[in-house]
This record gives sequence, C-alpha cells and structure tokens, in this order.
Amino acid sequence: MSFWGSAIITLAFGVAIIIIRMKSSKDPATFKKIWIPPLGMLTGGLMFVVPMFRVSPPNILEAIGLGLVFSIVLIWTTKYDIRGDDIYIVRTKSFPYILMGLLVIRLIIKYFLADTIDFGELAGMFWILGVAMIWPWRIAMHFQLKSKLREKSSVLN
Repeated sequence: MSFWGSAIITLAFGVAIIIIRMKSSKDPATFKKIWIPPLGMLTGGLMFVVPMFRVSPPNILEAIGLGLVFSIVLIWTTKYDIRGDDIYIVRTKSFPYILMGLLVIRLIIKYFLADTIDFGELAGMFWILGVAMIWPWRIAMHFQLKSKLREKSSVLN
C-alpha cells in the first residue's frame, strides 16, 4: 500500500478515535476505561516475533523518546471534574486538534522515514511510539482520577 493510502486510512481511524473519545467523556471516568485501551494495545507486541518487525536499539530509543514527548501533551490536556457523585474527563475544545496534530506529525515523520527505514522496522517503531505515548498518559490519568476520588471523599466527610 502506498504512503498516501495508509495516510488516508490512518486519518480516518484518527477521526473515529476522536469521535469515540468525545462521546466517552459524557460518561463517568473509571479505572477500567483508563486501562482497557493500553492493555489491548499490548497484543500488538506480538509483531516482534516476526523478524521483519524488529527494531534496532537506537530506533527503539528514538521511538520511546518521541512517544514520551507526545504523552506530555496529552497529560497536560487531560483534566477531571467532579459533577455530583461522579467524576468526568473535562472535554476541552483543543483536545481533538491536539490528537489530530499528533497524528499528522506522526504521518509526516513516517513519510520522511519511509525511504530510509524498512517497512517492518518502521511499523515496529510506530507501535513502540504509540505505547510510549499511551502508557505514561494513562498512568497519569490513573493518578489524577485517584486524586479526584480522594478529593471527592474528603468533601463528603
């Protein structure tokens, strides 16, 4: 598949994820909702059983570093609010733009690296980048939710 074909598919999935995230913010936050996506993502690690997808150590470090930078943006923009008896993720107007911006940055990087790094290794790098982006964000969400639950219980007592 060409770069442009995969870019269109990636953008379509990105839009779908944004819509799902916006709808999910209408429901109360739970630890289950925080942890199911990153745990489900771990099955993708099985790709590394196939030699074609293995990533060199320097490229692993690059993917992790960029993923951590992206996660900082997501952590900064994720906030919780106590409404009644429940805790909700605050819907920010910038969130869809931030997610789409991160996606576009990933596509630009992929475009420039596609000629210098084998397809399989590049796929592995982007999986590592995704994990390095999602896990710190979800860990931060976990602790933010835990903090809001303590805040809520201290208000009730």
